[in-house]
Amino acid sequence: MPTIHIELFEGRTVEQKAALAREVTDACVRVLGGSADGVDVLFVDVPRGNWATGGVLWSQRPPAKPAG
Repeated sequence: MPTIHIELFEGRTVEQKAALAREVTDACVRVLGGSADGVDVLFVDVPRGNWATGGVLWSQRPPAKPAG
């Protein structure tokens, strides 16, 4: 079965990661077959200063405006 690597900005809670791991695992079992015990999910927390999009570090971007 698969090993899924998930990279995301630091700051997610253990509860959020656990919920995502369950959802990803369930999807893999549903689509690929096999058992949940065969699915590995690895989380990599990346500081915003170590990730750039469009040549700009996320740590240097202005905060997002709230919706509404």
